[in-house]
Amino acid sequence: GRARLPNVTTAPRTTAMSAGFPNIRLRRTRASTWSRALHREVLVTPADLIWPLFVTEGHGVEDPIGSLPGVSRWSVDLVAERARDAVAAGIPCIALFPNTQPDRRSEDGQEALNPDNLMCRAIKAIKDACGESLGVLTDVALDPYTSHGQDGLIDDDGYVLNDATVEVLVGQSLNQAAAGADIIAPSDMMDGRIGAIRDALEGAGHINVQIMAYAAKYASAFYGPFRDAVGSRGLLKGNKKTYHMDPGNAEEALREVELDIAEGADSVMVKPGLPYLDIALRVKEAFQVPVFAYQVSGEYAMIEAAAAAGAGDRDALVLETLLAFKRAGCSGVLTYHALHAARLMGA
Repeated sequence: GRARLPNVTTAPRTTAMSAGFPNIRLRRTRASTWSRALHREVLVTPADLIWPLFVTEGHGVEDPIGSLPGVSRWSVDLVAERARDAVAAGIPCIALFPNTQPDRRSEDGQEALNPDNLMCRAIKAIKDACGESLGVLTDVALDPYTSHGQDGLIDDDGYVLNDATVEVLVGQSLNQAAAGADIIAPSDMMDGRIGAIRDALEGAGHINVQIMAYAAKYASAFYGPFRDAVGSRGLLKGNKKTYHMDPGNAEEALREVELDIAEGADSVMVKPGLPYLDIALRVKEAFQVPVFAYQVSGEYAMIEAAAAAGAGDRDALVLETLLAFKRAGCSGVLTYHALHAARLMGA
């Protein structure tokens, strides 16, 4: 064990519970603005944010998403402009998601392996615009590329095949890394994919490309607007319950995280966010690794709807929810409110 310093008492320290009112008035430190700032335990800054952006084909295209008020799909040239906005606001990383055109979707999702696909062109444009001043996180899963909307390859009964899917995910990861991706983020929840991707990245010389594993991704009702954004909602046949996690399970999440860390994940993600803060906290306490949460599209849409209905102040709701993630131990948050929140913090 660690040696004790000499002359240091080991007697139990007196706690606040041994004293009482009026000697202890917890409101003293809340009585003024400066004191509240001085005693604040958790602080959110723009550096804690990752901004998800949707990419679409065309030039000069801003395509608003009806179920995500204030969020649009952007063509490659304009997504590079949004990347510059992120840098100016102090946001360190963006996350990219493609809206693949229907004629490029297929049963086997082969467009994911195209080195000139929408995702790869967006990565290159952002790197050309921002260089190393901005990290680029890329989604690895096949749902933006399949004609059936599932995250992987399926058999004749519609069951998602694990090992065959992993092979394609490895190719997709290498494709994105070659285009300049800084963080590969597999969101598919296939078993064994983190180890396979890590081995492939190492073998290809991409030793500094990070993996942020969607380690605890739940089969949630909060993903609807996202599926609108990437064009998969109307295509999805069946559901994703055979590979995304059951919302009732917590111990299983810890097993998933443990496996992903062992296979080479640099950080892990819990998704969705606010309904699963208990999972984020348990993961942080159990493993002491960087934990991120995704404040998903349904959560964003609820805040926007509440603000529009006059049920709460939008700015306050945004900042309070982000604070909750940090208080639960998250290193950072993926949120569609990132730019707005960063500008509020800088105001």
